[in-house]
Amino acid sequence: MIDPTLRGLAALVVLGIAAQWFAWRLRLPSILLLIIAGFFAGPEFANLVDPDQMFGASLFPLVSCSVAIILFEGGLTLTYRELGEHAKVVRRLVTWGALLTWGLVSGAAWLFLGFHSELAVLLGAILVVTGPTVVGPLLRQVRPTGAAGPILKWEGIVIDPIGAVLAVLVLEAILHGGGSAITQTALMGVLKTVFWGGLFGALGAWVLVMLLRRYWVPDSLHNPVALAIVLLAFAAANAKAEEAGLLSVTLMGVALANQKAVPIRHILEFKENLRVLLISSLFILMAARLRVADLQQLDAGLVGFLLVLILIIRPLVVFACTWRTGLKNNERALIAWLAPRGIVAASVASVFAFRIEQHGGAAEAARLVPVTFLTVIATVSVYGLTAGPVARWLGLSTANPQGALIVGAHPFARMLALALQNAGVRVVIADTNAGAISAARMAGLPVYLGNVLADHAEEELDLQGVGRLLALTANDEVNALCAAHYRHLFGSEKVFQISQGEIARGVEPLPAHLSGRYLFDEEVRYADLQKRYANGEVVKATKLSEQFDFAAWRELYGADALPLAILDESGTLTLAAQNRVLEPKAGHTLLAFVKEPKETEA
Repeated sequence: MIDPTLRGLAALVVLGIAAQWFAWRLRLPSILLLIIAGFFAGPEFANLVDPDQMFGASLFPLVSCSVAIILFEGGLTLTYRELGEHAKVVRRLVTWGALLTWGLVSGAAWLFLGFHSELAVLLGAILVVTGPTVVGPLLRQVRPTGAAGPILKWEGIVIDPIGAVLAVLVLEAILHGGGSAITQTALMGVLKTVFWGGLFGALGAWVLVMLLRRYWVPDSLHNPVALAIVLLAFAAANAKAEEAGLLSVTLMGVALANQKAVPIRHILEFKENLRVLLISSLFILMAARLRVADLQQLDAGLVGFLLVLILIIRPLVVFACTWRTGLKNNERALIAWLAPRGIVAASVASVFAFRIEQHGGAAEAARLVPVTFLTVIATVSVYGLTAGPVARWLGLSTANPQGALIVGAHPFARMLALALQNAGVRVVIADTNAGAISAARMAGLPVYLGNVLADHAEEELDLQGVGRLLALTANDEVNALCAAHYRHLFGSEKVFQISQGEIARGVEPLPAHLSGRYLFDEEVRYADLQKRYANGEVVKATKLSEQFDFAAWRELYGADALPLAILDESGTLTLAAQNRVLEPKAGHTLLAFVKEPKETEA
């Protein structure tokens, strides 16, 4: 018989990755499927995952370390440059915005849930947090344009340690404080957390930068050493002040993201892969601890509490914090609509309930965990299912972006971009050649003059409606670098590059994982396209019909005409690519490199 712990660990990974895959295929929030999978995999149903039996007292330390790694990875994505003038919005949201949320949620808990004042204040502190475990996946799914995305990302990451510290201080005041001692306890707690969290965060960042800058660590150990330093800083800060570890790893990530001494992109890529596994496992573990009896808390009072939390409290706080900040109204509205609660709220509530029970408050603690879990499930469900439609309704996102970022502004690239744009497909053409970009601008094309591989390029590029990359430069290595750089944004399926032709004898070709998909066909090379252009061929869009089908088109333009892409009736663009044969049909718009027939032949 298989060991229950081994079975649980295997189920944890398999269910987590399966939920992520199904979420991608069905275009649903992954966290929603993770919670459902965890709930039905728990002891009361399939009994595949029993977190308390598997990990015992180690469960919550394991969750804390995982959250620390996720927060560090989130901090690595926070650059001051992407916020610009909107940094004050983040400051407001995580300071007096958090305090306002705390007060309003506490009042709603007292009014709708019937919690006594101390437990209501504690629940309010717990639900201040949103967090990267839920906000990050939603932003990657929606891809909003403008300032809303960076602001939500910064708020979600920074608010986690702030909210956790606030909740700890409230709990300590409830369990041990009283009278004037509460203020002194809270003030000392904040000072200790900020001091030790800041100290160990800065120290961890400095040590890692020094190790990498002086080449004291081989490339193969960069990621393991970074992970070790993160966990060391987290544990050391927590030993000095409870929950200071979350602040330390967040600050460490932010410090590394904004330093210029050493590159950290390879560390970020490793942590991104690790984050997917950790988030999947954490949500399944937390959901597996939920019992059917806990769902009985879902009554009219909880429904009223959730409606007030989503429809009144969050919009009120956001519109107060963004008043006269220069944000557009649609950006303010999207920020007001996205505040899902995540794993930090769920784990903190579970730990606090255990501590309250130890102090003789079992009756009150029994309601804290299920209410928090149901709030997490409800907010993730509501925001996850509506974030995309709301962002599109506000004009900040595109459901299935068909546009193309074209790297290279030489004549053929400009011709292709113009044909796509005239067919209704959004394009952005980028190059470092000022003359070529000037010609593209004169042709009426949206342009970007600069290196698309630069750190700031993604922030400056207007990629609304853009869902694929076409690397068309004359340099195979540049094309491959562009493909590797933008694979995380568009996915491997939609990253293309032009073939450069035969590899010189004795030269190894680029590995497949470093290259994009070959456009048109591997046999159609950059030089071939340039030759077609020099011979007077043009990129032409032709609408096919029952009377003028693909066979008639081929008869008109000849066997040498090169189909490049088709645009179907729904506006979906399909590019000719290696191992993909285009099947143009009636109703499709066919874009192809053709030699215009003579008038008498036509």
